[in-house]
Amino acid sequence: MAITTPFNAAAAAYGNASKLINQAATPNKDLLAQTGQGGGPNFAEMLASQVQGVVDTGRASDQMSLDMVNGKANVVDMVTALSQTEIAIESMVTVRDRVISAYEEIMRMPI
Repeated sequence: MAITTPFNAAAAAYGNASKLINQAATPNKDLLAQTGQGGGPNFAEMLASQVQGVVDTGRASDQMSLDMVNGKANVVDMVTALSQTEIAIESMVTVRDRVISAYEEIMRMPI
């Protein structure tokens, strides 16, 4: 039994993937707009909003998976949602690793 995917669903999935890649390649315009006279955005607020974004992406992926099980969602949409979650988590882990590396480098500096 072969599962066929409509062409427009596949095209939409590729479009979403392309949009994600383009967003990752360009700097965040909102973040650039926030930098100004105040010396930039509050780091804690920025970090909290990014973590919340990862959590929201995970929740959307979970909901899409449940919809798929109930027959309300498309396989392509579910895979796209899972890919978005994976990219968001990998990005957050990369940022965490670089922050830890920078901290360790600062701690090794002579006083």
